[in-house]
Amino acid sequence: MSDQNDIFKSTVLGHPSALFVLFFTEMWERFSYYGMRALLVMFLSASLMDDGWGWPKEHAFALFGTYTALVYLSTMMGGYFADNVWGYRKAVVVGALLMTLGHGAMALETTWSIYLGLTLLVFGSGFFKPNMTSIISHMYDKHQEKKDGAYTIFYMGVNAGAFLGILLCGYLGEMVGWSIGFGLAGIFMLFGMLQFWLSQGIFGDIGLKPKKNLAPDASLLDDDANAETVENLDETIDSPVIQDDGPDSLSFSMAQKFLIGAMATLGLVWILNDPASKIYDYNVLNFSVAGIDGPLFTILFALAMFLGMLIYRLTKYGRITREKMIAVSFFAFLTIFFWAIFEQAPSSLTTFARDYTNRTLEGNAALTFKIVNSLMTIIPLGIITWVLGKFFTKTFKSYGLANIVLGMSFLIIWGIALWMLYIEFQKDATEVPASWFGVLNSLFIITLAPLFSKWWESKYNPSANGKYAIGMILLGLGMACVAFGAGGIEPGAQSASVSMIWLVLVYFFHTMGELCTSPVGLSYVSKLVPGKMIAFMFGIWYLAVAIGMKTAGIFGESSEAIAKEQGISYFFWILTIIPIALGLISLALRPVIQKLMHGVR
Repeated sequence: MSDQNDIFKSTVLGHPSALFVLFFTEMWERFSYYGMRALLVMFLSASLMDDGWGWPKEHAFALFGTYTALVYLSTMMGGYFADNVWGYRKAVVVGALLMTLGHGAMALETTWSIYLGLTLLVFGSGFFKPNMTSIISHMYDKHQEKKDGAYTIFYMGVNAGAFLGILLCGYLGEMVGWSIGFGLAGIFMLFGMLQFWLSQGIFGDIGLKPKKNLAPDASLLDDDANAETVENLDETIDSPVIQDDGPDSLSFSMAQKFLIGAMATLGLVWILNDPASKIYDYNVLNFSVAGIDGPLFTILFALAMFLGMLIYRLTKYGRITREKMIAVSFFAFLTIFFWAIFEQAPSSLTTFARDYTNRTLEGNAALTFKIVNSLMTIIPLGIITWVLGKFFTKTFKSYGLANIVLGMSFLIIWGIALWMLYIEFQKDATEVPASWFGVLNSLFIITLAPLFSKWWESKYNPSANGKYAIGMILLGLGMACVAFGAGGIEPGAQSASVSMIWLVLVYFFHTMGELCTSPVGLSYVSKLVPGKMIAFMFGIWYLAVAIGMKTAGIFGESSEAIAKEQGISYFFWILTIIPIALGLISLALRPVIQKLMHGVR
């Protein structure tokens, strides 16, 4: 492997120039992902007169939930190929190419091209998403003290891309044409791919095709570094089944592998069948068992198999390891509901912004929005362009073509941004795009993340349960804002003029909730789970996220029926009660979970 010290010879802002290759690549990937995501539900549910597909909202939510769930499930496939077949760098390039083609297909706006595009995006995300962070991890193997700072910089690239993608793709898609918004996402994914491909020599040997190593990985032989000294004794006394510390001691039997395959197949069939049966009345699970219809029976059976295997596997570990994994499973359970409600942002909250929110501003209100929107656009772009200049001074001589490609992408993005602002300033009244509210999440993250980081480092740092409880309660408070704001909307109403302030408050509270849960969740997995079982538990974690994404679609589907019968406010009150109740349960279980964590904070 390349010496990490060689990579650190060329630095930008105290970090290797190679980190900023990843920064800009990830920024354009997030630009494309969030830009398309901001448009998908609105495009599918927009009327034919507005050049959409005219689907009922519940059909759009069903397809969206399936798409986002598959994006997270595909990361397990992408991680496997990178670790065992291609290496991280090739996986990233293949993923970026597939996503570029996927966005291009969606720009055609035909039935077959939209579904082809979504399929390519699912597989592309699977290859791309898990492997960028893997490259960072290897870059900092010998510089662990700088790793937190590296991930912070990388995380800013993620949010900068999401911010610009929603802002610009959303604006062009809503105001100019859906295909323009989808196409723009593909163009910048292409820029990101080319920049990475042309600059990959900067990584040395990191991320190349893995070499087969017959010697067992040392990490498989190590005990959990965070466990108490007495753990080895506990393992011997309490675990009658697994005593071997070798790499094969926790392997899956053929019968277990068969069950995993069966569970995965049933889950995929259900996920794909769900929108197909609702949109096209094509139901491959058209049967019933004991009065339970086929789709419900299938997913319940798959979940029962999964829980059975999880419980069985837990019994095979020593007491302390088993208890820590139970704690991780509890946080994974909360994660399902966090994302199920948080991910209303691109679905039910965006359609609420479109159909029920007063987005037309005049006079001083319009001028104020134009100024604020201009500052929100120009300041982040200016800061990132400044970083780009620093990067160019270090790398242009060795990677000139890659830098030219990257420079062209920024010239185009500046041109689009300034054109958008110019057009808006020519109007007397301003219509705020429904997708615009999504940019608030990234804006609030960039603003609030340093404050939360200081909080976690202080003596007032909450426990794991405390963080999740705060996050879930903040999530509920956000939903309470829009529920209160929508209180005057009659059941069955197709439109209304609710103040925009309620949606601003939703994203404010939801972002704070995200900062309490999302960054710390994976951290607890890495702290609580021994190295030899971490892949298994990361798989469970991403499965929980995928279930949350699909559940978000299911919640969104139910919003239409509830809005017709009880009113849309009633739907949001339901989504208020669920996370607050789970937050209180997390607080109540704090002593139990802390005991299961055995001193890990």
